[in-house]
Amino acid sequence: MLIPKNCPGHVTAGRRTIEVSRSTALSLTAVPALLLTGSLAGCDATVTALEAIESSPSVAADAPRLPSHVDAATALARLENIPVKGRAPKTGYTREEFGPAWADIDHNGCDTRNDILARDLTGETFKGGTNNCVVDMGVLADKYTGTTINFVRGQDTSSEVQIDHIVALGDGWQKGAQQLSLDQRKQLANDPMNLMATDGATNRAQGDKDAATWLPPNKAFRCEYVARQTAIKAKYSLWVTKVEHDALVDVLVGCT
Repeated sequence: MLIPKNCPGHVTAGRRTIEVSRSTALSLTAVPALLLTGSLAGCDATVTALEAIESSPSVAADAPRLPSHVDAATALARLENIPVKGRAPKTGYTREEFGPAWADIDHNGCDTRNDILARDLTGETFKGGTNNCVVDMGVLADKYTGTTINFVRGQDTSSEVQIDHIVALGDGWQKGAQQLSLDQRKQLANDPMNLMATDGATNRAQGDKDAATWLPPNKAFRCEYVARQTAIKAKYSLWVTKVEHDALVDVLVGCT
């Protein structure tokens, strides 16, 4: 349990109420020591853990950052084991080759798009009657651009926040994915490590490009971006082109 069983859906510190939302609960995984204290000592310790997360100093906008599960050396070593080949023709590529868009592959009752919105947004609320699946509103700290976007679900507003494939499906198709089974391609299209909420214009700008032709405008996210690309390409036995390999190396050697 992330929150002690005797804690309600919110806990109060002084006059301030801290909501234990889905995103807050997920963020607590970053502080297992605090959670252990909370589990043993109860709600007061949980408040302390939540406050510690909220008050953590932010990283400077231009500081390179890597995900906790990989560092630059690991990514570079992984990259050297990824085959370097030419780009195959895009013949036969359609989105349907990767299964229906946003399938519920983890069988949690929520489609992948809403799973990623719930993961990447803060202060999210959910449409009534959807068992906390369909995200209605929230705030995105967009890693691709370094900007903040207020998400509101609606016919004219939902597209302002889109879910990007870090390894684009079209790029994957030309670098080995057409040799995968349909089920494997479906996993690639819905793998949380390969997905990131971002603003619609940036998602469209990325398109099917690889690291040789497109990198996130926010330089602080480029280390994580290319590290995740190498992890995804290794996981699904995809390859890279020579210019893409060199572009990935150029980014990773500058990461700390």
